[in-house]
Amino acid sequence: MSASETLNRNTYLRRILTARVYDVAEETPLDEARRLSRRIGNKVLLKREDQQPVFSFKLRGAFNKMVHLSPEERARGVICASAGNHAQGVALAARRLGCRAVIVMPVTAPRLKVEAVRNLGGEVVLAGDSFSDAAAHAVKLQQQEGLTFVHPFDDPLVIAGQGTIGMEILRQYQPSDGSRPDAIFVQIGGGGLAAGVATYIKAIYPEIKVIGVETVDSDAMKRSIDAGCNVALDDVGLFSDGTAVKRVGDETLRLCMENLDDIILVDSDEICAAIKDVFEDTRTIVEPSGALSLAGLKAWVRRENAQGMTLVAITSGANMNFDRLRFVSERAEYGEGREAVFAVTIPEERGAFRRLCELVGSRSVTEFNYRISDTEKAYIYVGIQTSGPDDADALEKLFNENNLPALNLTNDELSKLHLRHMVGGHSKLATNEHLLRFEFPERPGALMLFLTSLAPQWNISLFHYRNNGADFARVFVGIQVPPEDDALFEDFLKKLSRRNLGYRYWDETDNPACRFFLS
Repeated sequence: MSASETLNRNTYLRRILTARVYDVAEETPLDEARRLSRRIGNKVLLKREDQQPVFSFKLRGAFNKMVHLSPEERARGVICASAGNHAQGVALAARRLGCRAVIVMPVTAPRLKVEAVRNLGGEVVLAGDSFSDAAAHAVKLQQQEGLTFVHPFDDPLVIAGQGTIGMEILRQYQPSDGSRPDAIFVQIGGGGLAAGVATYIKAIYPEIKVIGVETVDSDAMKRSIDAGCNVALDDVGLFSDGTAVKRVGDETLRLCMENLDDIILVDSDEICAAIKDVFEDTRTIVEPSGALSLAGLKAWVRRENAQGMTLVAITSGANMNFDRLRFVSERAEYGEGREAVFAVTIPEERGAFRRLCELVGSRSVTEFNYRISDTEKAYIYVGIQTSGPDDADALEKLFNENNLPALNLTNDELSKLHLRHMVGGHSKLATNEHLLRFEFPERPGALMLFLTSLAPQWNISLFHYRNNGADFARVFVGIQVPPEDDALFEDFLKKLSRRNLGYRYWDETDNPACRFFLS
């Protein structure tokens, strides 16, 4: 290490130790995720920045920057660009310091964050689709109105404010044996948090690994470090909106190149799984960027086959629109490798459904979509609960070996996002079709029992089932019944509902929506 690097690191160390953050920020807990720790064989600690007054770590850097402004600068007011969390930090700091705050946010920012900024007194301006677009607009406004720009990450005072998180982690983790964390995982957007935490940790205990985490579609820091210069992305993924940055800071890049040990990339499904992990251990829902570090921690554990280590992940924020939970719950099992989806071709003949279910065995069926479209072959979209990626591969092989051609769609984004909802439609083969909606208690083997309860003399022309984790399973079925069997079919339904199986049903054949889309 050169003399200039030593001075630089020591300068940041002093700035972090003297940072003015606790006028507005709290020292957040360092909690063990006991359930997850047992599952992955390592001690996992969560640094709970989601518990800050604005539900994000960002107020640390924002306040530390603004409290150091001159009275003249505060009098003119401040401006910032942010996807939401830095915006709330600046708005809260401005309210505490009594100055005007103009906040430029991308139009893609969650509504929850936009409203939170307005409630704190910030003047919100929506511009562009990403942080970088909003930042460009903020620069124009700053020049027009003479405001002071508060950068969300590429500023030494902001970096020092975020670095206080590293200081707290070392102070809070004090086991009796004197050991220290083996690795700390930090999410990266523009790099302010990673730069501050890594610089502090390496100044105190260089042997502790500090590992950055980015999404596969917003990996500007990794690309820049690999290239040795700042690389701007053309586009960024928006799921983890808090880290959707096209270009990292020049200062944060320099510090991350010096102090980070590695960068891990994860996808949206892995983030969703990490959100679920945090919820199961804390009963708290963090936003995608808030779970990013934990997703990276788990990916690193799998890659390194790590066991018995003490690992820290920073849950950096909890500002997420409630509606986004639909996507999170749908995709969490994929991220954990606990669900696989397949396109399976079976003969269009009686008993084929049952044969497929027998091959699935004791595994739970999570989804089953089918619509009659051919006289000889049936094309099934099926989801199955698995124990991991190897299990999915084994299932695909099993189907193919039993003359049921199968295609593993688990990593196919189009199938998971769209095609699963589009299996069906009008069919000229769906004659004499009765459309019925069933409900029955959700339990292991419930779907198989339901299939075996259906009368074998009638053909199934449509089937839709999705396990959404509710107490009751909901199935939509099309059954082809010749007109001369109508009375027999009515008798079958009455007997089915009277059995001690809890099968409630509704006849939807004349439902206008069914006539419009299916009949």
